[in-house]
Amino acid sequence: MNTPAAPANQTQVDAKVETLARTLLAAWDGAHCVPLPSAAGLGTDEAYAVGERLRALRSARGERQVGWKIGFTNRSIWPRYQVYQPMWAPVYDSTTTLLEGRSATLALAGLCQPRIEPEVAFGIAQAPRAGMDLDELRGCLAWVAHSFEIVHTHFEGWRFAAPDTAADFALHGRLFVGPRVPVAGWTTLADDLAALQVELRCDGQTHDRGTGRVVLDGPLHALKAMVEAMARTTPHWQLAPGDVVSTGTLTDAWPIAPGQRWSTLLSETRLAPLELTVTA
Repeated sequence: MNTPAAPANQTQVDAKVETLARTLLAAWDGAHCVPLPSAAGLGTDEAYAVGERLRALRSARGERQVGWKIGFTNRSIWPRYQVYQPMWAPVYDSTTTLLEGRSATLALAGLCQPRIEPEVAFGIAQAPRAGMDLDELRGCLAWVAHSFEIVHTHFEGWRFAAPDTAADFALHGRLFVGPRVPVAGWTTLADDLAALQVELRCDGQTHDRGTGRVVLDGPLHALKAMVEAMARTTPHWQLAPGDVVSTGTLTDAWPIAPGQRWSTLLSETRLAPLELTVTA
């Protein structure tokens, strides 16, 4: 039996997705910039199709997905970057470190225009589903931790549109997850994380301040928003037990350079502050 040929327009879309995925993977490997896909008409659906193809390509070369990141949950920075909606993408064992202590070292090799973000991360104990309330969602968690995400972009000068960011690995570069705190019995988790205050320091000097509430009203709220949006937009992508999920920056994202030492102070004493030393 002959297999029906794909419609010409679908074939063109598939070819566009394949080409862009390989272009972005090459940019990742070479830490260089590429032209904006949105300038050639990239839309949201195609952007996530690129993300799925990138996931397959990275898996094929031995990288193992260990969770997800949510980007652009911080409403206060939307006007700065001209992106007004969250996006998400996988994170991998090659980019994610679960710290045993409170300090880490980051080598900038392989990163393109890197910036640092203080965040809150969760560990998934059981798969959440769309429609859960915050308390039901909390019941799906194993732990919570403070984290540093290193974001980067393969588009010059951090100028892009929302579909560009979704295709470009959701701007994920590296993730350092601090000591994990079990959430069993932490009944006020949603409110406490929304009230979290963070001070981001560079070389001992205050660089920025932020709060959990700017992240779509709180990190647990951001997780809920991602679960709902994933069900609508990328239903083939689902959170699973064991996944790490980073929920978005509590401050602006700040450029980093070799020789710097970044650290945080936190108002929530159950979460450990972190220190990151940057090398070339």
